[in-house]
Amino acid sequence: MTSKHPSESLTVLTDMVLPSETNALNNLFGGELLARMDRAACISAGRHSRQICVTASVNHVAFNMAIALGSVVIVEAKVSRAFKTSMEVYLDVWVEDRESGAKTKANEAIYTFVAVDDNGKPVEVPQVIPETKLETQRFDAALRRKQLSLLLAGKIKPEEATELKALFV
Repeated sequence: MTSKHPSESLTVLTDMVLPSETNALNNLFGGELLARMDRAACISAGRHSRQICVTASVNHVAFNMAIALGSVVIVEAKVSRAFKTSMEVYLDVWVEDRESGAKTKANEAIYTFVAVDDNGKPVEVPQVIPETKLETQRFDAALRRKQLSLLLAGKIKPEEATELKALFV
């Protein structure tokens, strides 16, 4: 199985915030943004694995900035690391200024997807080879996040969390 670069899974969804998608403050509903991010992440995972992909978890979401009615929203997703059958997908959410075209980062998230066959059985996925400094940072951090998740779930012992130990040595 040939390894892939994060750029090969890049997915960009661009949309506008409509009145039916806003709360009482005329800002995009958080749930609506989560759904957009889930779709982008699913496409990204599918591009990486060339398999059916299902959401395994939403690991992190940061709603750093409200997104106003009428805003142009850009959701960018890339696979940051692949494990045996799962993939971590990192998402950046931008708001584009209509007049200048300048983009401001509004939110970010990390989702985990699992590649499955037609019967829903997990299948192996290609590994990721990061190319940029940011991709390498996200790649390295993905292993720490996975080990922390496994540790908290009781699926590994503290001595098995080698990447976490390295942070405290």
